[in-house]
Amino acid sequence: MFSRRTALLGGLALAACGSAEAQVRFAGPRARALIAAARRQVGVTLSYDPAYTRIAYPGGDVPRAKGVCTDVVIRAYRDALGVDLQSEVHRDMAANFSAYPRRWGLRRPDSNIDHRRVPNLERYWTRKAASLPIPAPVREWQPGDLFTALIDGRLPHTGIVSDRLAGNGNPLVIHNIGSGAREEDMLLAWKPTGRFRWRL
Repeated sequence: MFSRRTALLGGLALAACGSAEAQVRFAGPRARALIAAARRQVGVTLSYDPAYTRIAYPGGDVPRAKGVCTDVVIRAYRDALGVDLQSEVHRDMAANFSAYPRRWGLRRPDSNIDHRRVPNLERYWTRKAASLPIPAPVREWQPGDLFTALIDGRLPHTGIVSDRLAGNGNPLVIHNIGSGAREEDMLLAWKPTGRFRWRL
């Protein structure tokens, strides 16, 4: 079956995390908690589903068996740190709607979907002074950092940098690119567009 994952990766070989092989890096307690909460989604979130869904507010979520890349981040922050990005983004958009991307033709915030869109999260984290320079040496990415990228120059993507390194020294990331939450050597699969460190 032709999946989104196959289309996006274009045959790129993946190095999935094998805990026996991966080197673990030091991470502060909040970063460790965030990464652990993201890792607990592996094997639980099994599919990628971008469908618009009405959800509760605050604290709303689609069923955990499915989701998109942003849901990995949203769930990790809720589970680990008690931070609700749905509420955070919605409140900021309600007060500063013109500061956010207008590419979806919306005239007002929508708490069902706004926090699940990568460009909105990029803008929110930037507005909260969480943006960091994108490092040239890949090892400068720190555990718990949030990355954003454009896949094939057009599809926004995000995930969390792990505290584990692949055998080649690259930091693994925890994300959902099309087949559910996974921990993989994918940080350099596409050119990063953003690096953020928020509330760690």
